[in-house]
Amino acid sequence: MTEQNYDSLKLENQLCFPLYACSRQIIKKYHKYLDELNLTYTQYIAMMVFWEVGTINVKELGKRLYLDSGTLTPLLKALEEKGFVRRSRSKEDERVLLVEITEAGEKLKEQAVNVPAKMNGCMNLTPEEAMTLYQLLYKVLS
Repeated sequence: MTEQNYDSLKLENQLCFPLYACSRQIIKKYHKYLDELNLTYTQYIAMMVFWEVGTINVKELGKRLYLDSGTLTPLLKALEEKGFVRRSRSKEDERVLLVEITEAGEKLKEQAVNVPAKMNGCMNLTPEEAMTLYQLLYKVLS
């Protein structure tokens, strides 16, 4: 085989690598702001869902965050220990685990409200470029 046959194995030819590297770097930048909130990045994105909907079942939360139950269970347990959410069984179907935001979780929203703007300041993208990237990433996810 010629060297050209192996071009597909070069790191520079992989779409997955810049996505992976960007994701790691962005999450690393979030730590500065999320440490002040006592949240990990994954806890933060879960809280964003709770701030939006209030109460959600675990299965739906997993769909929205692209996370499986093995990741969600310890995440929700940690958020509950911090007092930000409360887990309970559905009265209609005990197999369904519901998670609702607490008053402390709602108060945390006020502390978190400036995080997105701070993060936007870390990125070297115009608003148009950011929107294009957002749309392309969701296209890949789908």
